[in-house]
Amino acid sequence: MPEFMRHRLAWPLVTLFLLLAVNTAFNPSFLHIQWRDGHLYGSLIDILNRAAPLVLVSLGMTLVIATRGIDISVGATVAIAAALAAWMIGGSVAGDVSRFPMPVAILGALAIALVCGLWNGLLVAKVGMQPIIATLILMVAGRGIAQLITGGQIITIYYAPFFFLGGGYLLGLPFSLFIVGAVFAALYLAMTRTALGLFIQAVGINPGAARVAGIQSRRLIVGAYAFCGLCAGIAGLLICSNVKSADGNNAGQLLELDAILAVTLGGTALTGGRFSLVGSVIGALIIQTLTYAIYSLGVPPEINLVVKAIVVFIVMLLQSPEFRAFIGKAIRRPALHEGRP
Repeated sequence: MPEFMRHRLAWPLVTLFLLLAVNTAFNPSFLHIQWRDGHLYGSLIDILNRAAPLVLVSLGMTLVIATRGIDISVGATVAIAAALAAWMIGGSVAGDVSRFPMPVAILGALAIALVCGLWNGLLVAKVGMQPIIATLILMVAGRGIAQLITGGQIITIYYAPFFFLGGGYLLGLPFSLFIVGAVFAALYLAMTRTALGLFIQAVGINPGAARVAGIQSRRLIVGAYAFCGLCAGIAGLLICSNVKSADGNNAGQLLELDAILAVTLGGTALTGGRFSLVGSVIGALIIQTLTYAIYSLGVPPEINLVVKAIVVFIVMLLQSPEFRAFIGKAIRRPALHEGRP
């Protein structure tokens, strides 16, 4: 096996390139990008734009999983943040009036998402609940909270300036990419230029030893869940702005599963400790590119989740050193038998 294939990001990158190749084979114009209406237009731009919310949630999920946790409530947090933003902005059909100033609505949505993350973190780090149980509580209750905010209805937004967050363009690129880039850059610098990354790895590998070494592991875990909630809140704003409405029941549905898949595809260990922010971004792009391929190839909707599960299953097997070693032994064994006299 070539040396570069031993890198933990090699298989995710190969998978992404293969998916791009499949899309190109069935759609010759897939890689074509053109300038239209003052911005770049094409399938690749569309994939990047639609992957932005998933990338944000995956970055937050990466820190949570790195501390041996998991957050299955991010989809509900997305719905809560989107519902509150839509309710606070509202807007008339004319599109020039909002119930509250847009900055206040954005800060309110981010604040409630941060509170959701803090709630999960406190239940895990202070109360001692298992992460999946602690976040399951908000996963179930969060949808109810979102529907209480929306009154059980889909809130349509008419305030045009709000649409720029998820549907606007800056320098020819979707504005959502700049938001994702800013969050990624800040997080990457914090993980690589400070001791925070080492602290998170230490907590994920052995929380007890990290506590003995003087690391404030409980505060770190609370912070990881709070950041995950904040990322979900930003994703909720992007989704709400893009579709110009908020649906408390369906917004962010199954997003937590795609985020967990993206993080694991990117090489982050579910057992904690080892994590990769770049890998999580690649994993999110794999999920979105696969989704695009499924729909563009005309796969029936009733089996698209099965197709996605099969592809992810194969990729995870290829990433497993134990599975590759098993296949290598199985291939070498017949060759050894054939070489015997």
